Amino acid sequence: MKLIVETIEAVKYLTEEKNGVKSLYITGPFLVGECENRNGRLYEMKTLVREMNRYNTEYVSKNRAFGELGHPDSPSINLDRVSHLITSLKQEGNVIIGKAKILETPMGKIAKSLLEGGSCLGVSSRGMGSLKNVNGVNVVQDDYYLATAADIVADPSAPGAFVQGIMEGKEWVWDNGIVKEMDVNAYYDQIKRAKQKQIDEISLKIFENFLSKF
Repeated sequence: MKLIVETIEAVKYLTEEKNGVKSLYITGPFLVGECENRNGRLYEMKTLVREMNRYNTEYVSKNRAFGELGHPDSPSINLDRVSHLITSLKQEGNVIIGKAKILETPMGKIAKSLLEGGSCLGVSSRGMGSLKNVNGVNVVQDDYYLATAADIVADPSAPGAFVQGIMEGKEWVWDNGIVKEMDVNAYYDQIKRAKQKQIDEISLKIFENFLSKF
């Protein structure tokens, strides 16, 4: 399954006060269905609604629907980069409207400073699933799994190519409840396909690539 990332620009922030304590929120469309997006993908609303309901039940209702600041390169949540807590997801036509509370974490404080300073930020959803090309449009299939409804990202109109090129080029598998990148399988396939005289060269490149990850 591929990591699928979508960025939405039209989000707003607001401040709410309860018992004298002010909290900062972001709100707006987190997911959009039934139309081709700028990445050439289309989500059917039945898929998005199913995942919205599951995500609300498993994460939002249990106060564990976290999002990060920036563009993570895996489907997993990195707690040291958590900046906000998603508090609601609801359907409005072909759009999933979300709301998230900015937390008093290190990354949350950075996000708060950026928002209050007038920065233009967007949200980026992360999910795993397969794609099927239908008349030139990549339709997200029924195996789609929403990992997080919204990460906070900067310069939302620019990172599209970066997200598509870096994040979607990786394959992920479930291993006893842990999501792992399929590097090992890819390396194995390269060596298996190589001719004998190419093995040493390919093995060296694989080893150099492995070391570059640390």
